[in-house]
Amino acid sequence: MDKLYFGPAGIPNSAEKRDLLNGLKTVKNLGLDAMELEFVYGVRYNPRVLPLVKEFAQKNNIVLTAHAPYYINLAAKEKEKIEKSIKYILDTARVLNELNGYSIVFHPGYYMKRDPKEVYKIVKENLAKVLEMANQEGIKVWIRPETMDLPSRFGSLEETFELARELGTLPCIDFAHLRYRYKNNKPEFFRQVLEKYEEYFGKEGLKNMHIHMSGINLDPRASHKNLKESDMPWQEILDLLKEFNAKGVVISESPNLEEDAIMMKKYYG
Repeated sequence: MDKLYFGPAGIPNSAEKRDLLNGLKTVKNLGLDAMELEFVYGVRYNPRVLPLVKEFAQKNNIVLTAHAPYYINLAAKEKEKIEKSIKYILDTARVLNELNGYSIVFHPGYYMKRDPKEVYKIVKENLAKVLEMANQEGIKVWIRPETMDLPSRFGSLEETFELARELGTLPCIDFAHLRYRYKNNKPEFFRQVLEKYEEYFGKEGLKNMHIHMSGINLDPRASHKNLKESDMPWQEILDLLKEFNAKGVVISESPNLEEDAIMMKKYYG
């Protein structure tokens, strides 16, 4: 990627019509240059609109990413659930690939009171299947496991980075999730995250980042909140991204979506 692109997770709140094309038009009018397609409750879309979405995004240099369904659990105990999880990831990747998009992200799974090392092996085996099938289909988009928030979820910093490196892909860094999981909002902590990322993935990894940003409530649900209402040092994180010469996409997952995306883009310059 040639720079950091900023945009909302889904159709902007201010879009008058709640469809992908009008969402993209709103993104452009707001001066943003990215949008994440939210397939979190299923990969549903109007196939007739896809060519128009692709054309508009390419013409206006808007980067498209996608979030796969929440129902994914690559460590499920039932074979049927694993097969469905694999399908959810591939279906998301197929749509984004058709749109000439950049990167999809998914939540890998749950420990379900098992040894994390055992769960790691299961997730790795099943993600390897996903990546092999995507490769066979000629899918070019990044397929990324995301760093997770709750301790019941597979997706610690080390697990996510090691998994991605072993399988030849890249992770999605969710800074709010890391703030919650490690109970740390100090800028030095986030510097260490980026140092570890560079250690694992090098300069090429820094040129191809997929980042989620928002505030986060420190309650059992770990729900998102707007940056200014949170204790996230978002300005310092953006300064660090500039220092590390990061490129890729920063997606705002704050409830106000585009407002925080605009605020971050203006601050970043």
